[in-house]
Amino acid sequence: MVFFHTSSNTSLSPTSTSSLPTSPTSSMVEQTIQNAESIIKKWDLNSSSLITITPLFHPNRKEAKDYLKCVMDLRGTMHFLVSQNSAPHKLVIAQNLMQIAMKRLEKEFYQILSSNRERLDPESVSTSLSSDGSASFDVEEDEADQQKIAGESISEVERVSALAMADLKAIAECMSSSGYGKECAHIYKLFSKSIVDRGLYLLGIEKFKSSRINKMDREYLHLTIKNWLNAVKIALKSLFNGEKILCDHVFSASQTIRDACFAEITTDGAKNLFKFPELIAKNKNSRPDRIFRLLELHGAISELRPDIESIFNVELTSAIKLQALSSLQKVGGSVKTLLTNFGSSIRKDSSKTPVPGGGIHPLAQSTMSYLSSLSDYDRILTDIISIHPQIDNALFPESYFNDPNVIEAPKQAASVHLAWLILILLCKIDSKAQLYEDLSLSYLFLANNLQFIINQVQTSTLKHLLGHQWLSRHTQKIKQYALSYESVAWNRVFESLPERTTSELSYEAVKDCFKRFNAAFEQVYVKQISWIVPDGKLRDELKVSIAGKLVPVYREFYETFSTKLNADFVRVSPDDLGNYLSDLFHGTRISSSSLLQSSSHSKGCLLR
Repeated sequence: MVFFHTSSNTSLSPTSTSSLPTSPTSSMVEQTIQNAESIIKKWDLNSSSLITITPLFHPNRKEAKDYLKCVMDLRGTMHFLVSQNSAPHKLVIAQNLMQIAMKRLEKEFYQILSSNRERLDPESVSTSLSSDGSASFDVEEDEADQQKIAGESISEVERVSALAMADLKAIAECMSSSGYGKECAHIYKLFSKSIVDRGLYLLGIEKFKSSRINKMDREYLHLTIKNWLNAVKIALKSLFNGEKILCDHVFSASQTIRDACFAEITTDGAKNLFKFPELIAKNKNSRPDRIFRLLELHGAISELRPDIESIFNVELTSAIKLQALSSLQKVGGSVKTLLTNFGSSIRKDSSKTPVPGGGIHPLAQSTMSYLSSLSDYDRILTDIISIHPQIDNALFPESYFNDPNVIEAPKQAASVHLAWLILILLCKIDSKAQLYEDLSLSYLFLANNLQFIINQVQTSTLKHLLGHQWLSRHTQKIKQYALSYESVAWNRVFESLPERTTSELSYEAVKDCFKRFNAAFEQVYVKQISWIVPDGKLRDELKVSIAGKLVPVYREFYETFSTKLNADFVRVSPDDLGNYLSDLFHGTRISSSSLLQSSSHSKGCLLR
């Protein structure tokens, strides 16, 4: 039968007054003791009857209600006898009865916990409580009404869970008000701590040590971190939160007991749980990609901090919050160290081999891949970097700061820092360009690498972090590099042709122009056929620009004078010239030192 419900009617609690009048007579005291003796001894654990193995809180719950009521009446009688300082023999009898009752209630408390182990899981606990977080063992409503209320409001499983919680609360209040709160709390702590510890074990939370983590290979370490990231949310929001709800409910009459119980049950497990990120932060592995796991750990703790503060909100659990905060700080510190080391590794790159054909430098590829991935953690990075900005202007040439807009001032600290790391990379790419003996190839190398960097920015979260102004400014820089390349590489070819074609040129002058053009173009072509421009758009723009300045002038000169000279001097037709230009910037390998042996080169269109 149901005696627990969530109504606001009078409930049985240690603070409820007994049925004794304010000034009971001697006969009333005697009657109360006799009534208590008949009920309490019936359920005496030392009895030889089957009562010792029969639960007091069985389906016919009237006897449980009567038992708790008689204990409260007995407690009231004992208080009266003490206050009157009379009838010591009656007080001794009452005290003996109280001890028998407490032993019985201890057993009932443990049996309820044990038999409802599965029902008292965190989810059941949270759904079994009423909106005001209470359930009561009512002594006024009859069983039929209580059962009807329970049946209408909750499912059978939830009903049983709610009844078990209310039974535990009623016993805890009765024992605490009778001076046996420590005994009740001891049983509860032993039982609940085993549930919490087992729950953490099933979630894969172990007691790690730094030495063990340092010995883990990369793959296993990543799996361990991934498991922790999944487990910490469940542990906090279900395991610890559910335990707090149950503990607060059962010991609602005593804040001291419930705080002490919750702290003792959860402190070891929670501290171990939140210490894991700190151990990872102390890991000696210095691989740059380690930062991503640290960012995930930092993000998880930051996201859960409100729940941590809410659940562990008493002084006795402050050590748990301090451990979580310590891990957050240690992880953040490791992230900042890795960022600093990453910037230093870019500056210290000492490779001296030029990239063939002016292609993309491996440093640009690895750096932008890293920064593109980092940009996905911009919110977490901002939280970390904003505490201690790490930009050092002294490490860069003064020319980089002539323009006050070299780095914009985005709202997020992560934006500033990522832009700064790209600036470090650009400085290094500038120094790598100096490795080329051919100045025009240096400019092509700079254009290629800056275009690659911009492409990486545009296809990642970096685009939103750095902003349109950053992209526009650096796109303009590519155009400057392209013009410089074109000027240095092709000026000799452009200058080999007269500025204006006129029929007044002598035969020797025309012949000399063709000879100079053939020599200049062949030299440029042979040299640049192996150069590369990976970006299709930039490659086409370069070809169009060169062809636009060269082909029309050459076509006019060719059409005017080609018929006056033999094939030994007129070796390239205007169409062939366009086709030769279309060969450029694909990184083609050649075996002959001279490819302009005839004008048979015909590939159709100017641009591939």
